[in-house]
Amino acid sequence: MIEERFDAIVVGAGMAGNAAALTMAKRGMKVLQLERGEYSGSKNVQTAILDADIVEQLAPDFREDAPLERRLVEQRFWLMDRRSHVGLRYRFNDCNDERPNRYIVIRALFDKWFSRKVREAGATILYQTTVTELAQNRRGRVIGVRTDRQDGIIHADVVVLAEGVNGLLGTCAGLRERPTPDQVALQVKEMHLLPRETIEARFNLKRDEGIVIEAAGSISRGMNGMGFIYANRECISLGIGCLVSDLQRTGETPYGLLNRFKRHPSVVPLINGSELKEYSAHLIAKRGYNTIPQLRGKGWVVVGDAAELNNTSHRGPLNVAMISGRIAAEAIFRVKSRGGRSTSNSFSLYKKMLNESYEDLKKYKDMPALMHTQPDNFLLTHPQLVSKAILNFARIGGRPKAGEEQSDSKSFGDVWSWTGIFGNGFRLPRAWR
Repeated sequence: MIEERFDAIVVGAGMAGNAAALTMAKRGMKVLQLERGEYSGSKNVQTAILDADIVEQLAPDFREDAPLERRLVEQRFWLMDRRSHVGLRYRFNDCNDERPNRYIVIRALFDKWFSRKVREAGATILYQTTVTELAQNRRGRVIGVRTDRQDGIIHADVVVLAEGVNGLLGTCAGLRERPTPDQVALQVKEMHLLPRETIEARFNLKRDEGIVIEAAGSISRGMNGMGFIYANRECISLGIGCLVSDLQRTGETPYGLLNRFKRHPSVVPLINGSELKEYSAHLIAKRGYNTIPQLRGKGWVVVGDAAELNNTSHRGPLNVAMISGRIAAEAIFRVKSRGGRSTSNSFSLYKKMLNESYEDLKKYKDMPALMHTQPDNFLLTHPQLVSKAILNFARIGGRPKAGEEQSDSKSFGDVWSWTGIFGNGFRLPRAWR
């Protein structure tokens, strides 16, 4: 039984949990971090984009030994129909210098490195330890945790919940509601091994350059979802995610969507001849600013995916998670250094600091509702019509048949009307402002 008392207990060793534990440990606080996996990242299957500016605030020298796959130099977006795609590409020449500010990382590797930094800062970490219950006193204040390792309570002044989007501690304790199927997406991913030289040739890359492709359209079968392709050092991460509620409604299977995506004519040349290394799935929070739950209470705060802090219009949930973990830790340290108690009011500082840092969450707060309103238009009809328009423009060897022209014109007229594209065009800027 652990008899000692801690300044803080962090439940979870993902991006948010590691950021919180590292920040508090560097401040000299006595920190215990509990992780149910064999090591930090053992249960994480994501490939993600890392913002260097955010990591530098936690580990200024991270470029020296962190497991970075490639520096991100180009972003591509595909609008897909069944057989083709219309693409946009943006080259990040303004940040392609000696100290790039965006990297592609494989979370299983990066999280393990991140956890080592937490240990080096002085925090105590227990792996393969499941927190079974939040311990509360008679006044409802959280005073520590119970685990599957021992009897009794491990006491702490504050507990940081960084347990992920499907964590049950907070919901079982009545501190927050469990996400509903329309608030989470199920993402499935495959990792395809290829020689480094082959990847660089297929994506037109040099040395450590990296590319991310995001894809929308018919691949999600009219559901709210997107596909993605990451060019890593010696593998390609390929996957797709859709709202759980849409999967329930349509009866579509995640692996069925993924199989159709990787068989698309635009995708096949990129993974042809590769060796499939792994298949994995995980849940992603898909709420926005309008539905952020309660973030703090008596003796507890919640961070990262557990707090459903997610920018629905920009990439980088791991970056948002790191920010929330760091800010929560800084707020906890300030309260403790002033001799204050861990009350709900004292942790209002966390919410205030978070609001100042998350302007983008407010800016794009209406995007989820917009995408839920008419997903068929955004993800099926518009991609098909754009593809037809480009095909007709580029057609060689004669014009389309009269019947096809009339059919296409009617389709365009139905959608590119005030109730169609103009209506969407009016709602989109309002959601984006």
